[in-house]
Amino acid sequence: MQAEQEAQFQEFVRARWSHLVRTAYLLTGDAHHAEDLTQTALAKAYRSWRRVARADNPEAYVRRMLVSCNSDRFRKRRVAESLTAAPPETAGREAGYAGVDERGALLGALAQLPPKQRAVVVMRYWEDLSEGEVADVLGCSVGTVKSQASKGLAKLRTYPGLARMTPSRQGGSR
Repeated sequence: MQAEQEAQFQEFVRARWSHLVRTAYLLTGDAHHAEDLTQTALAKAYRSWRRVARADNPEAYVRRMLVSCNSDRFRKRRVAESLTAAPPETAGREAGYAGVDERGALLGALAQLPPKQRAVVVMRYWEDLSEGEVADVLGCSVGTVKSQASKGLAKLRTYPGLARMTPSRQGGSR
């Protein structure tokens, strides 16, 4: 990689690291897995940075890598994971997790969703992406995004821990 591209990549990582880790945290429910997942996606982005940098939206490109890496982690290992409603002890965690950690009920509910529904709900309502943008990131149709969002939200509405939360505290902008 040329020095100029290296500098571009480093600047991208500095600017977007915490945002990507928060998204990964919502996808995985675990701070350590989130950091590992983000590092894996960024390592792949680094190897193809020329192509990523030329994309209309490099962040969306890397976000798609993040979702793909998360899916791959389940395909390759087939390890049963147990996501809990309450995150483990918070000592030593960075300030970037503070807002997410306060949403234990939401994390527990997200953990109950299948991976694709979780990805759609996180990107659509947490990341505030349009249906078209989510479809681009996931490589599916807008109709699939709509149906997965509808099913995911319906399941979230039945989760007991979310019933007591007010709309302004549920994390999304909608």
